[in-house]
Amino acid sequence: MSAPVPNVLLLMADQLAASWLPAYGHPVVSAPNLTALARDGAVFEAAYCASPLCAPSRASLLTGRLPSRTGVYDNAAEMRAALPTITHHLRAAGYATSLAGKMHFVGPDQLHGFEERLTPDVYPAGLDWTPDWEAGPDARLAWYHTMESVLRPGVVAAAMQIDYDDEVAFHGARALLDHARRRPGEPFFHVVSFTNPHDPWEVPRRYWDRYDPSAIPAPDVPPIPLEEADPHSRRLRAMCGVDEAEVGQEQVRRARHGYFAAISYLDERIGDVLAALDASGLADDTVVIFTADHGEMLGERGLWFKMAFFEDAARIPLLVRAPGRVAAGARVATPVSQLDLAPTLLELSGHPDAAAMAAGLDGATLGPLLRGQPHGDRGAVVAEYLAEGVTGPALMVREGPLKATVYGDDPPQLHDLAADPRELDDLGRTAAGAERCADLLRGARPPWDPAELRGRVLESQRERRLVVSALGLGRTAAWDYMPAPDPGRYVTSRADLHEFQRRARLDAPD
Repeated sequence: MSAPVPNVLLLMADQLAASWLPAYGHPVVSAPNLTALARDGAVFEAAYCASPLCAPSRASLLTGRLPSRTGVYDNAAEMRAALPTITHHLRAAGYATSLAGKMHFVGPDQLHGFEERLTPDVYPAGLDWTPDWEAGPDARLAWYHTMESVLRPGVVAAAMQIDYDDEVAFHGARALLDHARRRPGEPFFHVVSFTNPHDPWEVPRRYWDRYDPSAIPAPDVPPIPLEEADPHSRRLRAMCGVDEAEVGQEQVRRARHGYFAAISYLDERIGDVLAALDASGLADDTVVIFTADHGEMLGERGLWFKMAFFEDAARIPLLVRAPGRVAAGARVATPVSQLDLAPTLLELSGHPDAAAMAAGLDGATLGPLLRGQPHGDRGAVVAEYLAEGVTGPALMVREGPLKATVYGDDPPQLHDLAADPRELDDLGRTAAGAERCADLLRGARPPWDPAELRGRVLESQRERRLVVSALGLGRTAAWDYMPAPDPGRYVTSRADLHEFQRRARLDAPD
């Protein structure tokens, strides 16, 4: 008799690099719930996002396909409704599917397979944030990141992102209890996706006060002189106005203080959801996955935010707890991708066609690694970047300790992360390194054609800019999704109050 399929609880953070968590060795950040989750499950030491930007990364996570295949090139690109997501697959396999929080879908389809969205999104669903590669590298569009978040972190009584994540945690926790009451025995795929610790870093005092300002470490790599920085870093600094802001050491420390405090706030909300899972009595039957859409540079090299393939922008946390399926405390050094989550969940679902369906995806199941088995034929990890700050497609390939990157027409870079974890020694400057870098980039799977892809991205940008200009001339309907209230949650005037209360009760497990 086959084992029952597990529930899946996917917890997501926004803009959280693995390097800023104690589970990955950070000596200052306090995140006890995530630390406990890591202790009770498997920690992937070298997990990468599919793209260091919100919408492309999230679309890739749900589909198991790179941005060049989803068409979600940037934060204003629509994912077509007919593109299958892991949510569709799990729903077809009998799972109840629900989403609380951010997913940054663009366009009128705000579900992409989810039966329920329990909260609105926190980001707009329109096309306004469309990049313009044809404007050239010196163009600065009005919606670009600025340094305001770095210059103005601090203590607040209330803030939009705190309000939002409080609501996400509430609905995310209640959905678990609702499932245990209303649909017992039915497997679920429940996503709870927070916007912290994405900037701006505005937190209530009790999280700020957890940190001694003098204990906040300065960046490991100080700002690199502009003339010595690589071309992509120079573009990002110009795009965000980094050098114009003239951020001093104390302001860098204060921004980091705000980010660390936001992680502690996020950790507490994750604890709320995990407590509800325990209270539901379903924890032993649930695979819990924690990850993020991309990282945060946080002043390393003089860079902020993401939009690059450096480790702090592209390496994300990936924690998996699965009682009876994954050894507690396991550490997995093999490089993996968030693209691997879709085929992994297909395998966990017990879908009879899981292997065939996964064969068309860009990732590979993490199953063998979770079971402690060798998986030497996984191939290289690949990521793409097709949004603002470049004028042509960017690609990253990680194979073993080597990471090759190229941004449009810039010279490729090669780093040996075992010998040079802070990526200061570009081996691509040597003849042998340049040849090895070219081999890695040419060997990317699926095969990569920068010229063809650039043409597709430019066409998409032109179409969307035309639509944006037209929609700005008159009234237009918003695509943002607003969940309808559940009329059956509370007693109505003609219902039996006592019977309703009995049905709504879920006893605590022994």
